[in-house]
Amino acid sequence: MQLENKTIVLTGAAGGMGRAIAVALDKAGARLLLTDLAADRLQDLQCELGGCHQVVAADLGDAAGRAKLMDACHRVGSVDVLINAAGISEFTMLDSQIAERIEKQTTINLVVPMILCKEILPLLRQRPEAAIVNIGSTFGSIGYPGFAAYCANKFGLRGFTEALRRELADSPVKVLYLAPRATRTEMNSTAVNEMNLELGNAMDSPEIVAQALISVLKSGGKNRFIGWPEKLFVRLNGLVPGVVDRALRSQLPTIRRYANSE
Repeated sequence: MQLENKTIVLTGAAGGMGRAIAVALDKAGARLLLTDLAADRLQDLQCELGGCHQVVAADLGDAAGRAKLMDACHRVGSVDVLINAAGISEFTMLDSQIAERIEKQTTINLVVPMILCKEILPLLRQRPEAAIVNIGSTFGSIGYPGFAAYCANKFGLRGFTEALRRELADSPVKVLYLAPRATRTEMNSTAVNEMNLELGNAMDSPEIVAQALISVLKSGGKNRFIGWPEKLFVRLNGLVPGVVDRALRSQLPTIRRYANSE
């Protein structure tokens, strides 16, 4: 897919990863409809990009917020691509998590992308070439201690993406899945950053994720996993999960120490 003059809806646009994606898409010549809960940061991004793109400040976890975004989509008149990049995470062992936060994570990370795909799909079907990109995670393929709820959300998003891709196999709408590894954004707490440093877990810049997204959109590849050895561990976890079980068990005391520091 050529991105120049394509109309792209991007959720989570004011976050670290979303902002990098917006900048990359702007450079590729796309027309953007940017949405996020953080209105001030959204306006700052719009100014940074020269004010040539539309913004919608909305809480997509709420039906009224999604309706506000859909109104903007219909005013634009056509949508070529939907990128579900909004997400939240909490690093803590499950028995310390608050039930309401588990519910909120699941709403933002899984329920909202599903609903937006459903609501925007009629507009995408009208285009000769269209795409949906769901931003997942390595943790959508590998269950990781301290991120049980987040992993469940991303496992679900990966399964949803696969099923929707098969539903739309005879349509002009491609359904793509991009799975970053740990990324240096504000979504990570200090404890997560320090744990990754101690364990030697690599962390990518948001710009690396943005360039991978541009690549997967242009190439039309189905799934893209970012980073090595994370790609290897994804395959190992699918084929011989016991190997990954043992590796993570050896890290468990360190993971638990940082999770308990939150």
